Amino acid sequence: MLNVLPYRTIGQPAPGGIVLVADHASNAVPQGIDLGVAPGVMDRHVAVDIGVECVAERLAADHGIPAHLATLSRLVIDLHREEDHPGLIPETSDGHLIPGNASVDRAERIAAFYRPYHDALEEWLAAAAPRLIISLHSFTPRLETRPEEARPWQVSLLYNQHANPAFHAMRLFREQGLIVGDNEPYSGRDLNATMNRHAEAHGRDYLAIEVRNDQIADAEGQVRWAALIVDVARKTVAALG
Repeated sequence: MLNVLPYRTIGQPAPGGIVLVADHASNAVPQGIDLGVAPGVMDRHVAVDIGVECVAERLAADHGIPAHLATLSRLVIDLHREEDHPGLIPETSDGHLIPGNASVDRAERIAAFYRPYHDALEEWLAAAAPRLIISLHSFTPRLETRPEEARPWQVSLLYNQHANPAFHAMRLFREQGLIVGDNEPYSGRDLNATMNRHAEAHGRDYLAIEVRNDQIADAEGQVRWAALIVDVARKTVAALG
C-alpha cells in the first residue's frame, strides 16, 4: 500500500500557461485495501468523478493542457478535503456504507496518499508557474439518496474568495447556450480545499469547473467538453489581462 503513487502527470507545463488538476479522476483501490463495498459501487459517482480522467486526457492530447491527476478513489481518501475534514476517509457516501474505512489507520493513509499527492502538486505548480489552473470535477444529475432533486446545470463554476475568473467563465459558458451553475450544486465556499490551498493561498487564478457527468460519459461528450473547457479557459485568461 505504501508504495502506490497517488498521482500521475500528463504533459509538460510551460510557464505562464494553463494547467489542470483533477483530485477525483480515478476509482482505483490500492492492493491491500479492502473497502468492503460491492464491485459496482466503484463505478458510481461516489467513487470517481465520471468522465473527468478522459476529458483531462483529451485536453492534454488535443489542446496541450498538462494535468496532475489522482490515481486512487476518493473512497480510499478524498484528496479534495482538508486533513481534519470528517469526510476525508468516508465511512458512508450517498447512502453507501464503506465498512472498510470504519477502523482504518487514519494517520497511515494520510501519510501514504494524501500528503504525497499534495506535496507533489505543490512542487508541480511551483515549477509550472501557471497563468490559470483548471480544477476539473464532475457531478451526478441526481444524488442516489435524493432522486427527486434534479440538477439542471450542465456545468457549474465553484469559487471561494477569488471569484473573478469564475464570473468570466460563467458568462462564457452561458454564451454557448449552456445552463450554468453559480456555486452549484454545492458552494465553493464550503468545498474548495485543493484550490484554497494551491491557488487562493498563492494568489493564483483558477477555474473550479464541475461538469454534469452525463455530459462527459462517452467519447463524443469528452471531446466536445475538452474543446469547450479550453476555449473558455483561454478566453478567461484574455479577459483577466
